Amino acid sequence: MATASILTVTPPMLSDATLHALLEEDAPYGDLTTESLGIGSAPGRIRFFVRDPMRVCGTEEAVRMFELCGARSHLITASGQEGATGTLLLEAEGNAGALHRGWKAAQTLVEWCSGISTSAAAITAAARRGHPHALVAGTRKNVPGNRRLAAKAFVAGGAVMHRLGLSETLLIFAEHRAFLGACLDAGGPSETLKRLRHRCPEKRVVVEVSSLEEALRWGEADVLQLEKFTPELVAQTRAALHERQAPALVAAAGGINATNAEDYARAGAHLLVTTAPHLAPPRDVQVRFDAL
Repeated sequence: MATASILTVTPPMLSDATLHALLEEDAPYGDLTTESLGIGSAPGRIRFFVRDPMRVCGTEEAVRMFELCGARSHLITASGQEGATGTLLLEAEGNAGALHRGWKAAQTLVEWCSGISTSAAAITAAARRGHPHALVAGTRKNVPGNRRLAAKAFVAGGAVMHRLGLSETLLIFAEHRAFLGACLDAGGPSETLKRLRHRCPEKRVVVEVSSLEEALRWGEADVLQLEKFTPELVAQTRAALHERQAPALVAAAGGINATNAEDYARAGAHLLVTTAPHLAPPRDVQVRFDAL
């Protein structure tokens, strides 16, 4: 499997403060085993290898974690690259105390991130078989506290983030519309969209709908997010919007994964919103220690 990066952007690294917190979580009072054995000052080397083929992610953070522990480390395979079984990811040299302190926290980070990025890459590849310009967007349903890391993994997998939080995007759910009441009845969707565009002129307005009828009613939105539509209903909705010359971009959401992404993209949903990579199993990283 080739190791050339396919990314057009470099996923951002986590801060030193965040990485220190991960190390502190694993060894808040030191490494009792290494210290009790009296081997902490012995020189050694640690290397990470790919065991499961993967879209690599998190190696930059792992390298930095070893550095923060006092070791000298070298990045071999960057996030966003494909890793075949046996591919060397990184190596670090230093005393055994530093290497053991960074070992599991760094290994787990790479395995978890690479699980997400590998899943995102598979869904993206499937979607682009359906349409060459299809985009996969990851939801914010990450493990609580790990959004920054999950976002990096989605980018490493060739995807984008759907929305990183409530503060920067406009997405009208049915749960919002339930509170509009008479205001929505009086002016209809057009008035609601006009008000949002006036208040947030630089933002695109996304509306989630659950039926063809709702999609046609909100067809003046910038993006229609079709919740749990079948590919057949996506195609029907896309055709109905086109017939009415409605400008909305069609996005599909709910149950999108690598087995159906191609069908959804071919049906006309060129933005696929998915949670599946968040639930992907970690990829296996093999660790080898050498005493020097």
